[in-house]
Amino acid sequence: MVKKRVPEWLNNPLWSSNSPADDERFSRYTSKPYITEPEPPAEPPIPEPLPKPQQEPEPPKQDDEQSSISFEEISRQPQFLGELSRKVINLVELRRLSSQGIPDGAGIRPTVWKILLGYLPRDRSLWATELARKRSQYKRFKEELLVNPSEVTRRLDKSAGLESDDSKCERRGLLPRSEIPHGEHPLSLGPTSIWNQFFQDTEIIEQIDRDVKRTHPDMHFFSGDSSLARSNQEALKKILIVFAKLNPGIRYVQGMNEVLAPLFYVFRNDPDEENAASAEADTFFCFVELLSGFRDNFCQKLDNSVVGIRSTITKLSTLLKEHDEELWRHLEVTTKVNPQFYAFRWITLLLTQEFNFADIIHIWDSLLSDPEGPQETLLRICCAMLILVRRRLLAGDFTSNLKLLQHYPSTNISHLLYVADKLRVRSVA
Repeated sequence: MVKKRVPEWLNNPLWSSNSPADDERFSRYTSKPYITEPEPPAEPPIPEPLPKPQQEPEPPKQDDEQSSISFEEISRQPQFLGELSRKVINLVELRRLSSQGIPDGAGIRPTVWKILLGYLPRDRSLWATELARKRSQYKRFKEELLVNPSEVTRRLDKSAGLESDDSKCERRGLLPRSEIPHGEHPLSLGPTSIWNQFFQDTEIIEQIDRDVKRTHPDMHFFSGDSSLARSNQEALKKILIVFAKLNPGIRYVQGMNEVLAPLFYVFRNDPDEENAASAEADTFFCFVELLSGFRDNFCQKLDNSVVGIRSTITKLSTLLKEHDEELWRHLEVTTKVNPQFYAFRWITLLLTQEFNFADIIHIWDSLLSDPEGPQETLLRICCAMLILVRRRLLAGDFTSNLKLLQHYPSTNISHLLYVADKLRVRSVA
């Protein structure tokens, strides 16, 4: 069998570790340290052109680098602000702009992400009504789902007119003896018992609580004893519990907290006071929208189906073989590195464990802006991650390659996204 030679395009200087300096897109995804406190609200619903001063991040960047980034962001802000000020948003143009990176300033990203995820309609005149309706709906979800069965029983008693009798008993020093239906008794194991369901939910709630406390322990925004961290953890817990109860087919899968975190961080740091205060509700609906494209990856019953996680990993393997057969053969045939060993986490957690938080935000700009949907873009980025370390992989054995891919090295995110975009162009061609 004739060995397929390395494609010429892989020998291009593009694949070297040093990114070409003259490509303007290579500076758009430069990592910026996150800010750990919400910015003071002073912006109207439509962001103003001038960026708000941000808290000094840690560690500080060099002055010349920081000014370069700020200039790049300021130069791109008018394009986004102009698009967001339209009566009807041009989604094609907004996707094009976002694919090149969304500026961090002026509260642009929260609004853009909500539009790209379909949470906000294209017609700006509908925004206020839609936001009010969704936020009210989420409030009702919490009132109905985040309630102790004792409270449910009390409400049922009240509706049945038993509360007055109980009050009389209490005034006389006697314990109330309301008749409790079988399905509402704490010891009932019936499938319709609210207490039985409560005890089953307790296991999931405890898992959510453990995972939320482990979310980005290096960030004061999510971790620590500050009131901000505790408040944010509580919001994440409520979102995940409500989601689990509304989606019994999936419920909660470990790692969902990591996918939720970038959304909540972006929305909670919206400079618009009202939007920041409603970050929990907005994050819930955007989380639902985001997971709709990856839902099958979290459903264990579908793992071996044509739409499950193993099928998705197979698509990644096929994509690598299409673009770099030599690397594919070395990984999967010669060294026998099963892509499930590394790609399962990459795909299910949307790369949130492979890069620092600032880089994750910029990667998600690209994921959410792709008209083909986030999963196709995600697979191209994963394939690009393999190609960017191909020399080390080709020189490695099973142990070294698996270690490399399970602990992916730091890389230039703009370079990574540029390579992923080139893979799309080649596939179309």
